[in-house]
Parts: sequence; structure tokens; C-alpha cells
Amino acid sequence: MFNEKEIQSMLYLLDDSDDRVVEQIEGSLMQLGSEIIPFLEDYWPNEENEIRQSRIVDLIKKIREESLVESLEKWLKSDDQDLLDGVLIINRIVKPNLDKQVIDNKLDKIKLDAWLELNYDLTSFEKIKILNHIFFDVHKFKGDTENYHHSKNSFLSSVLDSKQGNPISLAVIYSIVAQRLNIPVYGVNLPQHFILGYIKDLEWMPLKKLNDQSVLRDEAGSEIMFYINPFNSGLIFNRENILKFLKQLKVEPKDDFFKACSNKSILVRILRNLEVSFAKENSTAKLDQVRKLMKVLQRNSL
Repeated sequence: MFNEKEIQSMLYLLDDSDDRVVEQIEGSLMQLGSEIIPFLEDYWPNEENEIRQSRIVDLIKKIREESLVESLEKWLKSDDQDLLDGVLIINRIVKPNLDKQVIDNKLDKIKLDAWLELNYDLTSFEKIKILNHIFFDVHKFKGDTENYHHSKNSFLSSVLDSKQGNPISLAVIYSIVAQRLNIPVYGVNLPQHFILGYIKDLEWMPLKKLNDQSVLRDEAGSEIMFYINPFNSGLIFNRENILKFLKQLKVEPKDDFFKACSNKSILVRILRNLEVSFAKENSTAKLDQVRKLMKVLQRNSL
């Protein structure tokens, strides 16, 4: 825990004429990490000195950016690389103080509505039909075709509020809800589109590690029975449809296009979408944050 009086004394020196002093003070404050942010947020509006006020605001921004990088690095080292935790780290680019419990409650509401309709004697197709009804008819989720590349379509909090998103954000929400219901639906990283796959013979397994490649090896029953397109109201299709899609794109089929992908690759895909979005929106600061997070994920091969 930091000493508030000591921090105030340090902040008072942020308008020092010696740049070296300012750099030293900023470095010391940044070492305190994100726990100092609430104090700085309360302090800066009452600071009458414009130079100090401006530097405190910049300091908050720098600490938040550094905190995002550290959070993602920690996520990479975690055993399960939980999908929700990962996408919420990215979400903090636009909502630094996002409450995970609020997101959990919204996801659990969708889960509960589906759970009330489900009977686990149902076939895989019947389960997906019910989940589609709850997701698209009851909760009114749909693909945003008018503002497809807008950055808001890549952030979970925005999509849960607006009920509109891009293929990967809708797929993330759909798969998280499905997995919480023990329905084995996982992301499939298709070129120029993101879809979901229903994993055969995985229903009996406890879904503790979402999209964990060690669970999804061939010997663990990783064959996909059918595919789901959340951007098109949960349309169900098969391998032949993917082959036709790839042929239209003039893309050579690869095994990875038909298999469940890792959570890490999902985060990379989200960040690439955001890179395009923020470039189109001329949001330089947020684009810089996205690229810093991308570097973290690219340090190791997917």
C-alpha cells in the first residue's frame, strides 16, 4: 500500500523545470502499478497547476497501457488461458474499469434461459437449435452488417449491450455460453471469417479448459461433427460447405481450417480486427495499444 502524502509530494514535482527529475518521478510512480490509478483519478481534477494536471493524466494512461501488457503476459502463462479473461483484457482498451461480474451476469442470463429449455437427452443438433433460439430469437443477437468494421463490434461489453457484433465477437459469446452448458462448441479460425465447430464425443468430458489444444487432440475426440455460423443466425453447415467457401476465396485448404483453434489465436484474430478498425477510425492511441498487445502474443508461435 502506498503512502498518499508521499505520492502527493512526488506529484508536486511533476512541473519541475528539470526533465530528469520529472522522468524519475514518473518512473517511481509507474512502478506502483495500477493500484495507484484510483488515487490519481481522484487527485488530478482538483490539481490547479495545468502542467501537473496534464502529466498526471498522461501518467494514468501510461500505467493503464503497461497494466494491459502485464495482464496479457500473465494470461499467456496461465494454465487454462481462459477465453473470457483474455477478451476482457482486450476490452480494457476502451473500458479500463470494466467489472467482470457485470459481464458474467449477462452471460449467465443467456445460459440460464437456454438451460431452462435444454434436455440433455437431446441430440447435438437439437441442443444447437435451442441455443440458436435463445441466442438469436430471445436475446436478439445479430451480425452488424452496416458497420461491420467498427471497433465496437470487437469488444465484448459493447456487443453484449448492443446485441450486434462481428463474426468473432458473436462466436466468442456463443461458445462461452455453450461451454458453460457443457455443450462442446469451439472456435474455428477460418480465413476471412470466424465460425464455430461442434466437437464429436466431447460431451462426456468436463470442459474445464476452453479450447485447450491438449484436450482437443485427435485421440481425445476432436473431430468436428458440424459447423455453426453465429454471424448468420447460427446457420449449421458441414465440411463440404467450407471447401466451397475456400474455393471461392481461392485459398488452398489446410487442416487448421477445419479444427478447433486455441484461445490465443482467437485473441490474435480480435486484435487484427481492431488494428483495421482503429486505423480506419484514425484512433492512433488505441491502435498503439493494440499493437503492443499483439507483440505480446506474437512472442511465441501460435
